[in-house]
Amino acid sequence: QVQLVESGGGLVQTGGSLRLSCAASGHTFSVNAMGWFRQAPQKGREFVATINWARGRTYYADSVKGRFTISRDNAKNTVYLQMDSLKPEDTAVYYCAARYGTALTVRENDYNYWGQGTQVTVSS
Repeated sequence: QVQLVESGGGLVQTGGSLRLSCAASGHTFSVNAMGWFRQAPQKGREFVATINWARGRTYYADSVKGRFTISRDNAKNTVYLQMDSLKPEDTAVYYCAARYGTALTVRENDYNYWGQGTQVTVSS
């Protein structure tokens, strides 16, 4: 089992920045990739970004490319999501996810573990 705990959410004005963290614990040796998803009110969960644990390869949704950066600290078993130039449409609950597979994937069904989520609200 792998446990994921997100932190760093909050309220920010348009154009501001936030950094989300996701700390993994438990059988982290089984995890090869991690991702961030988000779910806005009355919408489905959508892919945001993913990173390969060993090589650090990344992939982003078009809606956040150039504004968000995903990174990892292997020693701390932690993944980060640096969010800059935030817009009101970025308002959502952000979830961290982990998967056994090494390939980068945008499909939520490909992820094996999920965190509880952290709220990000961007005011206009």
